[in-house]
Amino acid sequence: MLTGIEEVDWASLGHAYGPADDVPELLRGLASADPAERETALDGMYGAVHHQGDVYDSTLACIPFLLELVADPAVQDRGCIVELLTSIGGIELDDDEELDELDPEDGEFIPAANYAMAAAAIAAGADVFLGLVTDPDPEVRLAAPCALASLHPEPARVLTLLRERLTVERDTEVRLALVAAVGRIALRHASLRAETVDWLGWLARAAQDPGLRLAALAQRARCAPGDIPDDIVPWVTGLLEEIRTSALGPAAPGTERAATPTLIGQVRELLEEHAAGRPAPWTEELLRTLHAALDDRVDDRIALILAQLRSPDWGQRSDAIWLCGGLIRIWRGRYEEVVRLVGAQLNDPEPRLREAATSFLERLFELGAPAADALAARLAVGASPGAGAGAAPGSGADPGRSTGTGSRGGSGGGLGGSPQNGFVGRSGRDGALLALARAGDTRAVPLLARALEEREVRRELLYAMDGLGPSAAMLAPLLRRRLAEVELDERLYDRAAPLLYALAAVRGSQAVPEVLRVLRGAPANRRDWVRESALRTLAAFGPAAQKAVPDIRGLLAAESATVATAAARALWAAEGDLGEVLTALERWLRPGASGADWCSAAQALGEIGPAAASTALALGPGLASRDLWVRVRSAAALWRVSGDAAAALPVLLAAWEENRHARVDVAECLAEMGPAASQAQLVILTELTRRRRHNAREGASGSHDIHLDEKLLTVCRAALARMERGAF
Repeated sequence: MLTGIEEVDWASLGHAYGPADDVPELLRGLASADPAERETALDGMYGAVHHQGDVYDSTLACIPFLLELVADPAVQDRGCIVELLTSIGGIELDDDEELDELDPEDGEFIPAANYAMAAAAIAAGADVFLGLVTDPDPEVRLAAPCALASLHPEPARVLTLLRERLTVERDTEVRLALVAAVGRIALRHASLRAETVDWLGWLARAAQDPGLRLAALAQRARCAPGDIPDDIVPWVTGLLEEIRTSALGPAAPGTERAATPTLIGQVRELLEEHAAGRPAPWTEELLRTLHAALDDRVDDRIALILAQLRSPDWGQRSDAIWLCGGLIRIWRGRYEEVVRLVGAQLNDPEPRLREAATSFLERLFELGAPAADALAARLAVGASPGAGAGAAPGSGADPGRSTGTGSRGGSGGGLGGSPQNGFVGRSGRDGALLALARAGDTRAVPLLARALEEREVRRELLYAMDGLGPSAAMLAPLLRRRLAEVELDERLYDRAAPLLYALAAVRGSQAVPEVLRVLRGAPANRRDWVRESALRTLAAFGPAAQKAVPDIRGLLAAESATVATAAARALWAAEGDLGEVLTALERWLRPGASGADWCSAAQALGEIGPAAASTALALGPGLASRDLWVRVRSAAALWRVSGDAAAALPVLLAAWEENRHARVDVAECLAEMGPAASQAQLVILTELTRRRRHNAREGASGSHDIHLDEKLLTVCRAALARMERGAF
């Protein structure tokens, strides 16, 4: 085994962390009889030799030995090696891919040709995968179809083999992998697509196994998204019900593995835990494929999710929540009933379902309102004696948390506890409270007060206080006390900034002495950040911050634009005296000023409004800046100080088209302009009719993405209403 491994000059080759002289040990580890050694070696292969999908010269040198390991039936866990080879050889470069790709970690160039050479080398030995479809090890049979579909140079031959194998394979997950591989071939090879789509359509109707029919239907939709049947929702819903009733009973136990301190081991354990106790966990991936194919058919996707959320199977309801998370992040739609039903899951005895529901609701902000009653009820239960809120800070994990073992589904764990103690862990309670506060529900206020009495407070809770209105004023004394307890050390910013933000949100002006203590005592580490945060809070206090005026005035001449402009805002709010304020701001509107500095000053002037009309001339050059944000801030400020819509509007509309992330700021200014911005009506109407969120990103998201898009829609409606009123 591994013949010739010593003949390779591994030290002259490289991987993500330098010379590849450790690779022979990793390859031998893959063939070890010890499961922990095999997993550690596999982790090393992904971590160094195939780091983040890269293909180094050492990766290429490994391919013959990996193929040799796969061909040896004495080697255990060969399915993992097949997956590794599939990843190494399955990267498809676009025609316009650059020849070289910079590895950001070590600054060295990885030739893009390496990927092509890897694919060619594995394709040359890909016949080894043909025999794996009949391997006694189901994990090997599970990995083989994707490898064949991705790497074998004869797709027609592979397609025939996969379809024939489906008639005799008995393992459910392997059968699903065979169907997925058929779909992959159809997508990769246009000449085989029509035939394959027809076959998948036949299988979706003719197969006895409802799981197989669902898999075929999902792959058919993936391969022919423009030809998805109109009755897709009842069809899929019926299949899910068949799967649920046919899968009743305990889940099959998996193979136990010893825990290893590796990233791969952690991922495996998370997947096993996710699948534990679920008879058909594989439906999640099938539905994910189907949802991706449905794409902008939002109403159909919502209907599917609603059907799942009403299922007696908690696993299907959990899948629906995760699927809806991806849907609502990308697409606008009517989600009220979905949110209400997700809220209903907060009282379920399954802790994983409660966790999924809480995590989903946290990101909804105002869209979470339909679940507010359920959140409040859940928190009221958690606050009862002996339940979540009564637990000591940092107390143990939820006793209902189930853990599973086994590589392909695991065994069901016990559900200790009951709905009454579902939020013993602070994370669940804090998540529900965060969702309630972000929804703007005032029932969160007394619960936030209780949270502020605890030793540790989740920082997001402090940033959620700005939507609770006047009722949140009762939180000011508690916030003041906590700010007074913050040590003036190197971690001051991390500890004080959320409290300062919350005090500004609740207008807790009685905390001026405590804010001044932070302002004066800021250490060298992040001093400007601390000062800016404190000054923003003092600005929110307005005239009530009069005692802080000497300190504020002293920072007008700060070397940092963010500090100086924040001081100008605070001084204007406290005194209303423009003399020093305008001078302090105009010094940042000069040739050579950085874009960030200019933006800080322009924003401050815009907040002052018409009283700063004398600065209109100084703002003018910003309209022609190469920096988009300088143009946006300057145009908005110019309108707010002078009312010059003729100069500001073209700049704002150009920015709207150039950068979608500027649209909230632009829309706010258009709403203020009203009839003066009537020529922007078509732009606003077009945005309101779009179904895709303006800031949607595939494969990435931020915690405030949905909130920002909903804010854009709200502001656009307000702008349109003002424009239409001005037309009559």
